[in-house]
Amino acid sequence: MSRTKNKLVSQSHTTTKAGTDSVLESQPLHRSRRDFLKTTGAAGVTILVAGSGLAAVREASAAARKGGTLVHLIQPEVPTLATYLSTSSPVSQGGTRAYSGLLEYDFDLNPQPSLAESWSVSEDGLTAQFKLRKGIKFHDGHPLTSADVKYTIMEVLKQVHPRGPNSFREVQEIETPDEQTVILRLEHPAPYMMTAFSSYESPIVPKHLFEGKDLRNLPYANAPVGSGPYKFVEWKRGQYIRYDRFDDYYKADMPAIDRLVQRSIADSATRTAVLERGEVHLTGFGGVPYSDAVALEKLPHLEVTTDGYEMFSTMVWLEFNTRKAPFDNQKVRQAVAYAMERQWIIDNVWFRFGKVATGPINSNIKHLYTSEVRNYEVADGLEKANQLLDEAGYKRNADGVRFEITHDLTPYGEEWQRFGEYVKQRLDRLGIKVTLRYEDVATWLRRIYTDYDFQVTSNWLHGFADPVIGVHRAYHSRSIRQGTVFVNGSGWSSPETDKLMDDAGVEPDPKRRAELYKEFQQLVVEASPIAWIHEIKFPTVYNNMFSDVITSPLGILGALDRVHLS
Repeated sequence: MSRTKNKLVSQSHTTTKAGTDSVLESQPLHRSRRDFLKTTGAAGVTILVAGSGLAAVREASAAARKGGTLVHLIQPEVPTLATYLSTSSPVSQGGTRAYSGLLEYDFDLNPQPSLAESWSVSEDGLTAQFKLRKGIKFHDGHPLTSADVKYTIMEVLKQVHPRGPNSFREVQEIETPDEQTVILRLEHPAPYMMTAFSSYESPIVPKHLFEGKDLRNLPYANAPVGSGPYKFVEWKRGQYIRYDRFDDYYKADMPAIDRLVQRSIADSATRTAVLERGEVHLTGFGGVPYSDAVALEKLPHLEVTTDGYEMFSTMVWLEFNTRKAPFDNQKVRQAVAYAMERQWIIDNVWFRFGKVATGPINSNIKHLYTSEVRNYEVADGLEKANQLLDEAGYKRNADGVRFEITHDLTPYGEEWQRFGEYVKQRLDRLGIKVTLRYEDVATWLRRIYTDYDFQVTSNWLHGFADPVIGVHRAYHSRSIRQGTVFVNGSGWSSPETDKLMDDAGVEPDPKRRAELYKEFQQLVVEASPIAWIHEIKFPTVYNNMFSDVITSPLGILGALDRVHLS
């Protein structure tokens, strides 16, 4: 969904890397001068400021941007702050503030310095070396060194992180010749790995606090200690999470704001109202209903943008539990896929914030995506679906019912409830009787990924910048990892597609890699362990009393260290 505001925001942000100070100052200074002229009656008067006078104006402007509290609305309620264990949206929004990663990324997904001030990859792709900044500290004052990076990758990300085993599977060992040098030795080339070093994707944790402990039951899961821009202060369950600026943050003069407060509000109308009143300043990832986002954009103190999701390549889908009937039958899965009216769903449930999905790879990953797959978005979808269900042996009974199922809804807001109602009504026309079940996030995650106690669930997962990072986890046999969230929940996999993913992951030739992924997409779409619905475009709503809110392709899951008062 294209909007003028989005284009303006995007243009200003993409120039910040080249000249941060000038961009940070330009917009607030223009606004300040306009207000100054109005209040002094000096409109039309040219004011010349030279030499030390200009420096004083800049210094005063910078001082005016310091301080303040940013209130961030997260929906649904945050269950934990352990971003090294869970990558769910509320967990990531709640916990990322405390951590830093080796790298950051610009809007074209190119790596930028963060904890690592420089890096290099060998010509054969088997060695990646990072040089850490000196003087980095964790929030408890302990120095962050190469030992922490090695421990994080080898003992945390490769072991308990949902995507880490894929992202770093080629890393065989890590050498730390000194406190600032980290050398990763790989078994095979892994070009995708260089997209996985952000604070969101790979938070560097303190070895001295984690080592030798049960990573799933650490006290630091809900009281994080990292090296990020904001230091955890307290969490009042059901009320707020509070972070204060970390004075020893490795980026000089950042963050500019004093405090970051995170709130969760169950009622959607109240979430919209607090944004209107200025009591909350920021939300994203569907924090307010999409219909409300369209209305909020018209208010003078609020901005709405779909920028800041470039790294995610997010997909909305229905996921089938292929371990048990009726969805152990491919024809039943295909029938449901044919029954879905994707464009109608986008237009009426998500208010046009999306694009029809065709398969497991988002079209945003242009060099690896193909549309040459079985097409489930057809005009005679219900007719095809009924025929497939008959062929599968599920005939209608005297009441016209073929079978009954429970649809577990993603507990992430009203859109998902409306989507569930649509699915219920649509499948009723096929003779499938649907019961909707809506639970809290923790219960839903346990049901889908630990107990496997479901038949079909609505869900959305990020594909990220490379399929190895975000796509393989939903389809590979290795990603059927009971108790790990946001991996292969359907239980479907095949040796053929496993091999295609394995080969594509290490294939250095771009053309051959695209061919492998094309075959992979065709096979998976045919099997339909998932009914892909749409490539979602999230709206982020923020109060324009703050500037430089969205400054990376991670958006509100970025560091938020450059946010300042306008």
